[in-house]
Amino acid sequence: MIALVTGGTGFLGGALTRRLHGMGAQVTALGRNPRALACLEKQHIPALHADLADTQAIIDACRDQEIVFHCGALSAPWGKLQDFYNANVAGTENIVRGCEEHHVKRLVYVSTPSIYFGYKPRFNVREDAALPIKPANEYARTKRMAEAVVDDAFRRGLPVITIRPRAIFGPGDQALLPRLIERLQKADLRIIGSGHTLADLTYVENVVDALLLCAQSPADTLGKKYNITNGEQVELWDIVKSLADALGFPAPQKHISYKLMDSLARMVEITYSMLPGQPEPPLTRYSVGVLALGFTLDISAAEHDLGYRSRVSIQEGLEEVIKSWKETHA
Repeated sequence: MIALVTGGTGFLGGALTRRLHGMGAQVTALGRNPRALACLEKQHIPALHADLADTQAIIDACRDQEIVFHCGALSAPWGKLQDFYNANVAGTENIVRGCEEHHVKRLVYVSTPSIYFGYKPRFNVREDAALPIKPANEYARTKRMAEAVVDDAFRRGLPVITIRPRAIFGPGDQALLPRLIERLQKADLRIIGSGHTLADLTYVENVVDALLLCAQSPADTLGKKYNITNGEQVELWDIVKSLADALGFPAPQKHISYKLMDSLARMVEITYSMLPGQPEPPLTRYSVGVLALGFTLDISAAEHDLGYRSRVSIQEGLEEVIKSWKETHA
C-alpha cells in the first residue's frame, strides 16, 4: 500500500501512520508540526510539512499515492470561522482536487459525530439521522461542509468513504481526557446535571482498525458514512471518577445544574468573543453540553458493512492512558 496520511503529526493521524509503517506500507505523513515530523523521519517515515490550505502543496502531496487518509483538521470547541473553514473545508477541497488530478484509488475521510450534536440528549444515532438546523459550533459547521465536498467528489466518480469516530482517546491524546485530568488536578470540576451522562468513547487503535478496513472495503461501501465507537456505552461521570481514583485526585462530588452551567458558558463565550484575538474561554457551551447531555451512536452499519469490531475495550484503553500519564508526570 502506498498511502498519504494528512494530520500525520496529530493524535489519530500519527497512530495510523505508525501502524501503516509497522505493516510495511509506503506511508507519507503530512502535517504542520515540525518537531513531530522530525520524530517520524527518525523512524524512517517520509514526512511533508504543509498546510491543508496550501492548494498546490496538497495537490502535489497526492501524486503517486494509492490511498489518501484525510485525518487532518482543525478540531476545537472554540475558534474563528475562517480558521476552521481554511483547514476543514478548503483543506478538504484541496485533498479532493489532488486525489482527482492524480487518480488516487481511494480517499478515506475522517469526519465527526459532532455534526449530530444539537444541545439535547440523543441516543443510538444512525448515520442517516436528521442533523440540527444550527451546528453546535464552528468545528461542526465546517466538518459538515467538508462532508458535502466529499459527497460532491463521490458523485463525480472519486472513490471515497467516510467515518465519524466518537470521542477518540488513548495515550498521546491532548484534548479529551487530558482536559478532564487537568480539571481533576485543580479539584474544581463539578458534576453537571444528574451525573448520569450516557456516552460513547473510542480507543484510538480501534479507530485505526476502522480506517484500515475502509481502505479495503467492498465497492458498495463507497460514498457512505460510518459511525465508529467502542460499542460500549458508558456513564461518563463513572469514567471521570475512575480516572480520579487511579491518579490519586479527589473525585468530583458537588453537582451543578445543566441550565445554570449552560447560562454561565453563554456569558463566558460572549465575554471572550469581545477580547483581543478571541482566545478560547475556560468554559464553552459545547464542553458543558458534552459533559451533561447523553449522546450515543449506532455502529451497526460499520459492523455489518466493514466487519468492524473494537479490539481494545474502554477499560483496557483507560489503563493505557493512566499508565502513560503516570510515566509522563512521574
